[in-house]
Amino acid sequence: MSKDLESLENLKNAFTLLPGVGNKTAMRYAYHILKLSKEDVQFFAQSMVQAKNNVKFCLECGYFTDNDVCSFCVDRANADTICVVKEPKDVLAIERTKSFKGLYHVLHGTINPLENRGPDDIRIKELLQRINKHNIKEVIVATNPDVDGEVTASYIAKLLKPLGIKVTRIAQGISIGSELEYADDVTLGKSIMERKIIN
Repeated sequence: MSKDLESLENLKNAFTLLPGVGNKTAMRYAYHILKLSKEDVQFFAQSMVQAKNNVKFCLECGYFTDNDVCSFCVDRANADTICVVKEPKDVLAIERTKSFKGLYHVLHGTINPLENRGPDDIRIKELLQRINKHNIKEVIVATNPDVDGEVTASYIAKLLKPLGIKVTRIAQGISIGSELEYADDVTLGKSIMERKIIN
């Protein structure tokens, strides 16, 4: 690209920072930005900066929020069930199913010995604290159905069973190796409703 189009090249390169966006798609996005009104572009840019500056992790569950504590933790404070997920985006996937009304707990990762990521590197200690605080009766482990997700689910089950907590795992309607955010709402909802106790 010629030097007089350096700004366009920079814009294209910025879009390639997004997951799954290659050069062609990034260029399409860059051309589209040029077609937008100045007001729309300013709104787009300000929204990104505002989200980056304001969105943080909930002090309770680890989900995204603009406040110290998210609305799930505030509105469902009396719930006796916690659904444990790997990433904040998994909370939205489960919420779309409208099949769960309890609390959430985001681990921000899963156990993976090959990558030197153990139980102390994810939010398991915080999970134990919340179980005691909220008098939780059931923990649903909704990590992805891959090796790391299964290892993490087994670890949590072994940790909680001596405490008399019922530990369940979402049913296997979700394909092995897939991610929750890509599961359709009906399948994911069914997998939560048909969850199984982890032995």
